[in-house]
Amino acid sequence: MGMPRLVTLVVLSCIMLCCINFSEAWRDKPKSIHIEGKVLCQDCTGGWNDWVKGAKPIKGSRVSATCMDERGKVIYYGSDETDEEGEFDMVVDSREVCKELRPELCSVRLVSSPNPICNVATDFGGGKSGVKLSRPSFVYRDLVKYRPDPFYYTSPMCEEPDTTEAQEDQEANYYFYKKETTY
Repeated sequence: MGMPRLVTLVVLSCIMLCCINFSEAWRDKPKSIHIEGKVLCQDCTGGWNDWVKGAKPIKGSRVSATCMDERGKVIYYGSDETDEEGEFDMVVDSREVCKELRPELCSVRLVSSPNPICNVATDFGGGKSGVKLSRPSFVYRDLVKYRPDPFYYTSPMCEEPDTTEAQEDQEANYYFYKKETTY
């Protein structure tokens, strides 16, 4: 009775060690990084359900990937165009990069939309400012895939004005006016 338990314990320990090793395999230096995702058009003119669930794919939208080195210099820049389903799939091959490719120093962002009605990049999903690659969504042997949340464009009618610069300008003008009128 003691021997079967020991064998079972050894087998379970081996399985556990293999799983732990496999789950940490993404931390090894990858030979290539696959980045895939979706670009959608989100319309604000409908109701809440249309806005949340009614996003439509944009064919021909351009998405870019930029990878940096430790000093913040660009070591890779590439882009891809979306297909009919609004999906993109980029491969960053470490053999094309002269330095060590570190996925955590790479980011993906929206570049352009060919849709004349839906061409204002939004940060819903991080597409406008860019998304850093953090944890892969798929790891198998030498294949490491990252899949960020979908990126969204919207129509110019739905765009919220950026008031941060206007506010700063207004404060600067106020300070200048106040300084000039003081005697």
